[in-house]
Amino acid sequence: MLIVTGSVHARPDRLADVLALSVEHVHRSRAEPGCLFHTVHQDVEDPNRIVFVEHWQDADALRTHFAVPESGAFVAALTELVAGSPTLEIYDATPTRL
Repeated sequence: MLIVTGSVHARPDRLADVLALSVEHVHRSRAEPGCLFHTVHQDVEDPNRIVFVEHWQDADALRTHFAVPESGAFVAALTELVAGSPTLEIYDATPTRL
């Protein structure tokens, strides 16, 4: 399983647009093959920081997600609404039971 985390800082005047685009992206992505979990969160300490958490079945599913035209359109639209560079980290994980 791959875990993806990412974040952006919305420009304060565009926060509502960032949230709307992000929720739309998350809902669409959840329907993609190999998507196990896909959420968006607003940081309670910095409301303009939007955080994404995703779980994907494998690298092929994640590559397919990145290649979907709507994913590219989401990134392009989001780039116009945020300040600074987004973060993106990908982790290879194995679920563990304690």
